[in-house]
Amino acid sequence: MLDVPMWLWAAFAVTVIVSLAVDLLAHREAHIIGFKEAAAWSGVWVGLALIFGVVIFLVLGTTPGVEYTTAWLLEKSLSVDNLFVFALIFAYFKVPRAYQHRVLFFGVMGALVFRGVFLAAGVAVVSRFTAVLFVFAAVLFYSTYKILKEEEDSFDPGKSIAVRLLRKVTPVRDEYAGMKFFVMEAGKRVATPLLAVVAAIEAADLIFAVDSVPAVLAVSDDAFIVYTSNAFAILGLRALYFLLAGLLDRFHYLSKGLALILSFIGVKLILQASHKLFSNSIPEIPSPVSLAVIVTVLAVSVALSIRHPLPTTAQEGTAPAAREENDVASGRTGERPPVRETRKTDDPPQDS
Repeated sequence: MLDVPMWLWAAFAVTVIVSLAVDLLAHREAHIIGFKEAAAWSGVWVGLALIFGVVIFLVLGTTPGVEYTTAWLLEKSLSVDNLFVFALIFAYFKVPRAYQHRVLFFGVMGALVFRGVFLAAGVAVVSRFTAVLFVFAAVLFYSTYKILKEEEDSFDPGKSIAVRLLRKVTPVRDEYAGMKFFVMEAGKRVATPLLAVVAAIEAADLIFAVDSVPAVLAVSDDAFIVYTSNAFAILGLRALYFLLAGLLDRFHYLSKGLALILSFIGVKLILQASHKLFSNSIPEIPSPVSLAVIVTVLAVSVALSIRHPLPTTAQEGTAPAAREENDVASGRTGERPPVRETRKTDDPPQDS
């Protein structure tokens, strides 16, 4: 394990807390996040991640710096799948675009906590039972198979465990009440659909952690490296969603690229475990090679998607966010009744 000075942990914690506070204050009023604003915030989060990486290079050395950069880029690439699920959840619950940032803000805060728990448990298990790396490799190979065969598990936001538990704990009304999570109706505290959306976002992150945690542990088994890299990747998820919300369908080769990355990381895990358990003569894949492979695969996937666009995408010419708005306007979003952004005049909701 790395000998990480306490001031570096403190610097990381302060950076995250201050960044979240600034982000929350900047978006305290409900408004639609445009492309320029999303691009600016994406630049901020990427810049913070890279600056922190430079600090790791200078303080801890080249190897930890490369491992951090590789883990951050890996998590960043795997998070693209999360964006598709975010779009699905927002469409299912018909979340007004002006409220989506608030939902993702609290979803990210929950993800930071849950990922911390999972990564800490993963590091502890790997440090004691090296053979578990073979299990992690099997998980990644299975994920690769599902992606290539287009057999990804369907995610139904309304049937997720988190949403079902929420409905058992508290009643959830059908109407939004601005950016509030709870309102008072007839003297009772009632949740708004916005809280159900946050629950669905958290449930989705737990599902994606099944791939992300084994993958990042293949890059490093140091708690500081894996958590800080994951945290900075997660922090940029909101801005990345609003930046790419209208472009997700155009990067159709990206899923194949992610499948290739997952299979490569699976091979890396097998070699890593075999090197430790069986023989030192079995080679391991160095972190610089892993970084080069991830960057190359992502670049080629994006380039191929741009060079060879899908005919349906070109014909439709409609982004997921725009289609969502059209569907809401025309009532074509499924069997679930449309959620209205209104308030009852006879019983106005109050802040809880």
